[in-house]
Amino acid sequence: MFRLDGKVAMVTGAASGIGAAIAGAFSDCGAHVFVVDRDEALGRAVVSQLLERGGRAAFMALDVGDEKACGQIASEVAGATGHLDILVNNAGIGHVGTIQDTTVDDLDRLYRVNVRGVFNISKAFLPGMIGRRSGSVVNMASIGGLVAVRERLAYCMTKFAVVGLTKSMAFDHARDGVRINCICPGRVETPFVAARLREYPDPKRAYEEMCATQPMGRMGRPEEIAAAAVYLASDEAAFVTGAAFSIDGGWSAG
Repeated sequence: MFRLDGKVAMVTGAASGIGAAIAGAFSDCGAHVFVVDRDEALGRAVVSQLLERGGRAAFMALDVGDEKACGQIASEVAGATGHLDILVNNAGIGHVGTIQDTTVDDLDRLYRVNVRGVFNISKAFLPGMIGRRSGSVVNMASIGGLVAVRERLAYCMTKFAVVGLTKSMAFDHARDGVRINCICPGRVETPFVAARLREYPDPKRAYEEMCATQPMGRMGRPEEIAAAAVYLASDEAAFVTGAAFSIDGGWSAG
């Protein structure tokens, strides 16, 4: 297993699903983890679980769309630990609809979290990483950032932007000691997906159809995405930057 001993990590959107799995995997691999989310109750519950397993973790409340708050949290982390080694921009929201079903408000809502959120918190922490000439940023994109997904117009727009943001930051800072990569999951069984399924007239049929989308015939598990995040955050990935890792059960291969 790749190790993160002595590393300080922050995971946004870490109160549930993929974010919680990444926080758990980082903790198990020896990192001190800041669990960041808007949901304080769920976020603190994740921290409690990590502490019970012998890890080091703390909760921090944050709206990633708030630029000023992102700058403040960077200052708080610097005061608490002196630096940040690993930043995982996992916070994100979705929307179901074609362009005809999507309003400007829908688009702005997704853009604020999925794109500006990554921009805001990355900008807040990158100076410290560049100054130390050491750091790893892992952005959570999506298979919807590489190929079109039916009735996910706004979501795909923002995730394509995350892939582009990742590659641009990686290219700009390749010689600064900071690596920036993104993960592009297919559909993963998370509370987020469960909530979307409840919106369908026949959730069971919708679940089966979602599973069938991946050539493997199933959805991914949060722990499978977390394993890739651990690798990208580890020293073993020292020559990896600007990559968009597809973890989609073969979806993008078709």
